Amino acid sequence: MMASRVRVAVPSEQPGGMEAGVSAHFGHCELYTLVDVEDGVVAAVETLPNIPHQEGGCLAPVQYLASHGVCALIAGGMGMRPLLGFQQAGIQVFYGAGAPSVGAALQAFLAGRLPQFSPHNTCGGGGGGCGGHH
Repeated sequence: MMASRVRVAVPSEQPGGMEAGVSAHFGHCELYTLVDVEDGVVAAVETLPNIPHQEGGCLAPVQYLASHGVCALIAGGMGMRPLLGFQQAGIQVFYGAGAPSVGAALQAFLAGRLPQFSPHNTCGGGGGGCGGHH
């Protein structure tokens, strides 16, 4: 039986890591905390600085995270374009608004308590999914 390994990205506040706060909007976070999970257990934690968010460049972070092996993203808010970009890149996006820390968001993810991000959760989607980042 092969080991199950997944790399999860969580938009984070400085300094990143499991105790860091979760950033309200993935595209405007200071950095990402990347968590490697093997067979349901945290195997490694690292941080990855965000890239500049430029007008019309909403898909740049999608490719950036994909290039770092990310399989899943926990986010509080994002627009429809990046959500579609993540779906096209094969990265699952989970709605984690309100988590007090990266560690808490990850535990909710591992327990299967985070819903998949839907168009209803997107900024402008009518669901208030932006997490108050405006």
